[in-house]
Amino acid sequence: MWLNTTASPFLLTGFPGMEKAHHWISIPLLVVYISILLGNGTLLFLIRDNHNLHEPMYYFLAMLAATDLGVTLTTMPTVLGVLWLNHREIGHGACFFQAYFIHTLSIVESGILLAMAYDHFIAICNPLRYSSILTNTKVIKIGMGVLTRAGLSIMPIILCLPWFPYCRSRVLSHAFCLHQDVIKLACANITFNRLYPVVVVFAMVLLDFLIIFFSYTLILKTVMSITSGERAKALNTCVSHICCILVFYVTVVGLTFIHRFGRHAPHVVHITMSYVYFLFPPFMNPVTIALKPSRSRLV
Repeated sequence: MWLNTTASPFLLTGFPGMEKAHHWISIPLLVVYISILLGNGTLLFLIRDNHNLHEPMYYFLAMLAATDLGVTLTTMPTVLGVLWLNHREIGHGACFFQAYFIHTLSIVESGILLAMAYDHFIAICNPLRYSSILTNTKVIKIGMGVLTRAGLSIMPIILCLPWFPYCRSRVLSHAFCLHQDVIKLACANITFNRLYPVVVVFAMVLLDFLIIFFSYTLILKTVMSITSGERAKALNTCVSHICCILVFYVTVVGLTFIHRFGRHAPHVVHITMSYVYFLFPPFMNPVTIALKPSRSRLV
């Protein structure tokens, strides 16, 4: 198997059968994109500009906002290019890079939610040692660990893509490149590329969720042992994080369910669910954080 350097570019797909309405469909998507950029950009600006927010919890919120911006900026150019200009062609290299960043940032978001759960666990279950445990150096190491874990875990399947011959249809299923779409076009043995992502999902995303669930079990046990007034205050500190967790993992489960069990559903349902997965968490995270009272109130 040799490096594939002469293949024709892939063709991105908007909403099949609704091409005449692409300009109208782009309007709500553009509004959502702008809202994501403004919401997460404002969050980053507030944390950077307000020295009172230079604490571990807000650093993790900044990482979450930066990740959401990364996902949006990675998908937005090709989506709007398809819907506005009908620019469907994308080179193999650009496609593989886009797929790499999309999947890496999804793993990063899961890791940041886990780090935020650790922050809440220390703040509630061991408050007297919070400052000594979560130092700035520790926060940086956690952030670098989350990013490194995600980048290295996705790299093997992406590195395989340039070596595959693509002799089937060049048409991808979405207006952005996803690994699972690209390998469907490969005329080669893709067993590794089919099985490895399943292992990654179970070993990382599912494990992250289980650890988060276990952390909140311990947090709830601690909260129930304190007085009612302090109990309400402690629970309030976790509300925005729980909302972010639900938004992220519910969309993950929904997308997985549609892909695994919705094979007979209209293709537009699969496409719409993918947009929900990539746009809903970045759109909702700044909202849930801004509405959060007490410890993580920013405005």
